[in-house]
Amino acid sequence: MIMLRRLVRHSIARRVIEMVLTLLGVAVLVFIMLRAIPGDQITASLGTEAAALTPEQRDALAAYYGIDQPLPVQFLSWLGNLLTGNLGVSQRTGQTVLDMTAHALPITVELGVLSLLVGLIIGVPLAMISASRPDSLRDGAGQAVGLAGLSIPAFLLGSALLAASARFLGYNPNAERFATLLQDPGRNLQQLLMPALVLGFGIAAPIMRTARSALLEVRAQDFVRTAEGKGVPPGRIRLRHVLRNALVPIVTMTGIQFGYLLGGAVVVEQIFSVPGIGRQVLTGINQKEYAVVQSTVLVIALAFVLVNLATDVLYRIIDPRVRAE
Repeated sequence: MIMLRRLVRHSIARRVIEMVLTLLGVAVLVFIMLRAIPGDQITASLGTEAAALTPEQRDALAAYYGIDQPLPVQFLSWLGNLLTGNLGVSQRTGQTVLDMTAHALPITVELGVLSLLVGLIIGVPLAMISASRPDSLRDGAGQAVGLAGLSIPAFLLGSALLAASARFLGYNPNAERFATLLQDPGRNLQQLLMPALVLGFGIAAPIMRTARSALLEVRAQDFVRTAEGKGVPPGRIRLRHVLRNALVPIVTMTGIQFGYLLGGAVVVEQIFSVPGIGRQVLTGINQKEYAVVQSTVLVIALAFVLVNLATDVLYRIIDPRVRAE
């Protein structure tokens, strides 16, 4: 019992250290990459008028934006502020990054959950249909749908869906002010339906391919053939024996895709005017707002790490063999 507790403590400590190192690495990379982009906050805010500034005016603005210090000093200052809960302030809106993220993150999480549901509703049944008869016509059709999901860019599918909806249905979700789930649940779901379909179709492909491989692998196991020999109904075999034992790779891929959705929905959020966390990063990059981009990307990285941790815990609950290991 004492040894088990020590192993649990060691595992938790190791995961915490890995999370801290991952976040530190992300912080360093985003800090360097953001400053590698040509221009700065002065040119972003003033445009061509920045060329008319005197050296004294430019130095004053650099001090105002906090970019007058050496890069290591800027980085350590930013990290120090993060440890006190200060994510910075947007010079464009005057809001704190914490308030902006508190508003944008729930919207992206909601969009991610809806997209994940769409991906699972499309991907898992399609994988079960394909795996039921490998190398058949239905298998080829299922893999063709999966290939289309991987091949069609999200910006192209989103733009086409938006244009078709506006032209043939007379509905444009961008025409109305975005409503959160608490403000107007009906309008909120209408505005998130199309972006969720676009993102869901994209992630249905990897879920489908992963689920198909896992289902075929489980179907080849001896206990499945034994169940078939005993006359167990095919539907029960597929759901209770095959799908249940293939859940671990499906859950793993689902967790990875959800983590991707938290930061990878930038293009779709921009197309459908969804004020989520991805659009916040894109606006910050365009305006060269270092504090907004750095802190928001770090929040996304933290969410991604926590989702992976939750996924790990979930498939340990699902599969007793993983717990035994």
